[in-house]
Amino acid sequence: MSKRVILVGIPKATHVGLHLKNAAPAAGMEMSVLNMEEAFAGPRLLRALYWRLFGHRPMHLIKFSARLVERCWAEKPDFVLTTGLAPVNEAALKQIAEMGIPVVNFLTDDPWNPAHRAPWFMRALPHYAHVFSPRHANLPDLVAHGVKAASYLPFAYAPEEHHPPKLLSEADHQRWGHLVAFIGGADPDRAAIIRSLVQNEIPVGLWGGYWNRYPDLAPYAHGHADAETCRRIVAAAGANLCLVRKANRDGHSMRSYEMAAIGGCLLVEDTPDHRRLFGEDDKAAYRFDSSETLVNQARHLLGLPIPQRQAMATLARQRVVTAGHTYADRLQRIGSIVASSQ
Repeated sequence: MSKRVILVGIPKATHVGLHLKNAAPAAGMEMSVLNMEEAFAGPRLLRALYWRLFGHRPMHLIKFSARLVERCWAEKPDFVLTTGLAPVNEAALKQIAEMGIPVVNFLTDDPWNPAHRAPWFMRALPHYAHVFSPRHANLPDLVAHGVKAASYLPFAYAPEEHHPPKLLSEADHQRWGHLVAFIGGADPDRAAIIRSLVQNEIPVGLWGGYWNRYPDLAPYAHGHADAETCRRIVAAAGANLCLVRKANRDGHSMRSYEMAAIGGCLLVEDTPDHRRLFGEDDKAAYRFDSSETLVNQARHLLGLPIPQRQAMATLARQRVVTAGHTYADRLQRIGSIVASSQ
């Protein structure tokens, strides 16, 4: 019998919410979605005022929380799954708990990251039945904060989205095969890492938002790419740079699984998570732990024969796609833990 689940997330491309929604049937779940963007809607200036003066609070936190309670009364789900710093207040979590419905959270960001710190969310955290975190570093903090149960649950890949491109042409290899590709937004710490490659004359290509903010990096920026183009870039690039957010205390990122599943040749930050995923050697992915090793590894990787880079990409893909790392696998894990705790 299928589990009935209400998902609080963002059901849009590249977001975990959409990946979980699409994975629900394979996980044996009937899932309805409450789009958390509704809580943040409103005039831009007013949204910014709430964000800056009221501790990153969404304008419609109370209204959205009440709507979730109403949905729980109407749908009687087996559990509610919220994602990230979900706009659900403690009052709503208490009401849903009184109905006998567990509410769990997949904590995609670290709430102790100053960029995300939100007092209203910190007050709500202890009222979750279970919190799943894709980072080991904040599990002790969650327990110390009063969270009833906290478990490590890594990110994953979505097979319908993260797969080798349908067609990879010789022109794609000529266009991107000589460079280090990075797909993602231009965070300041990311810009510093990219800059170390540029300054050492390593060819790079950047896709994502805000790279034009940096005059020295703007020449390498190519704007946003659609899903199929991203797959072609990843599969053809000489190396794909996989970064983690230090302020988030990440050991891996969504890209760790996604680029491997697409079949990219990977250059990843050296973390325990990446070592567990890709191995302690450089057979599936090259690793770096400083700007100096990044430059050296990038130069060496770009100098390898194409068949050797493709063999690395194939091994990295095998390590991900044969080991239960889909979002359906993650949903099944969540469902199993929720069921065992009741």
